[in-house]
Amino acid sequence: MVPRIPVSVDLVVLTVRNQALSALVWRRDNPPFLRRWSLPGGFIQLDEDLPAAAHRILSERAGLPGAPVHLEQLQTYGYPDRDPRQRVLSVAYLGLAPDLPASEKAHMSWQPIDSLTVMAFDHRRIMLDGVERARGKLEYTSLGAAFCPPEFTVADLRRVYEIVWGRTLDPRNFHRKVTKAEGFLVETGGTTARDGGRPAKLYRRGPAELLHPPMLRSLKE
Repeated sequence: MVPRIPVSVDLVVLTVRNQALSALVWRRDNPPFLRRWSLPGGFIQLDEDLPAAAHRILSERAGLPGAPVHLEQLQTYGYPDRDPRQRVLSVAYLGLAPDLPASEKAHMSWQPIDSLTVMAFDHRRIMLDGVERARGKLEYTSLGAAFCPPEFTVADLRRVYEIVWGRTLDPRNFHRKVTKAEGFLVETGGTTARDGGRPAKLYRRGPAELLHPPMLRSLKE
C-alpha cells in the first residue's frame, strides 16, 4: 500500500518594519509547541495546486488578503520527525514586500527575525532559509529598491541593505556600486535635505530586474 502523507504549505513572509527585518508569525494556542511562534501555514486542498494554496494561506491564515506580496517557492522539507504528530511534507514559500500592514488576524504578529530564537516544529530553520534567500536576492536583483518609497536617496537604499544583510556598509563604496549598476536607479531630478547636511539626490527604481554588476556581500567594503 502506498502511504498517504499530508502536504502543508508554510509561508516565510518578510518585510522591513521599525528598522528591522521582520517575519509574520503567530503564537500557537494548541499543542504541540503550545505558545511558541509558528509560521503561517496550512494543508493543501485536493483541488488546488501549490501556488494557489500559498496565496490562499496568505489571505486566510496570514490575514493579508490582496497584499502585494511576491511569493516564490523556497524549499521542500520532508524529514520524518519534523512533526511529532505524524509524517508531514512541507512546501515553503518566501514572500517579500515593503511596508506590509498589520495582519487582519488577531493572533498574527510581525516579529524581528533576531527575536525568533525558538519556534514551533522546524519553523526557525525554514525561516532562516527564507532569510538567506532574501539576502541573496538583494545581491543580484533590484529587490532592495522595492523596500524604499517611490522616491528615495542612496542612503535610504543603503539602510535597507544594512537591515536585510545585518551588516554596516561603507557609504562611498555602496553609492558607487548602486549608481553604476545598469538600470538599477533613475535620477528624478529632485533633492532632499531630510537627513541633514547637503541636499541628496532623489532616485526611483529603474527598469532592471537583475543587477549588472551584482552587489556581492562577499566583496570587501
